[in-house]
Amino acid sequence: QVQLLESGGGSVQAGGSLRLSCSASVNTTCMAWFRQAPGKEREGVGVIDINGRTSYADSVKDRFTISKDNAKNILYLQMNSLKPEDTAIYLCAAVAPWWRGSCSFQASYPWRGRGTQVTVSS
Repeated sequence: QVQLLESGGGSVQAGGSLRLSCSASVNTTCMAWFRQAPGKEREGVGVIDINGRTSYADSVKDRFTISKDNAKNILYLQMNSLKPEDTAIYLCAAVAPWWRGSCSFQASYPWRGRGTQVTVSS
């Protein structure tokens, strides 16, 4: 059974930083972070491919950094200069093993963690 377990969430003031981790029992070609705020649709935050290439949502570009420890199969999300609008549940996701397209938020991510809450106060 595939398991993805996020950790590192918490409460922080605006301008602060947090580092999220996702321990994965599966290693796929694309892994991503998504977030969901109350009353809003889930949105992609960042995605990383097996070669370490990354892409980000415009709203977090230059503030967030996604990385992966391939040896330990842990996905990270370093979040700096946090804003109140970053408040959400953050979930990591792994792309389907049959996926042969590019790594994007639109790829098929059948495996997702339960998420970790990030709260940013002003």
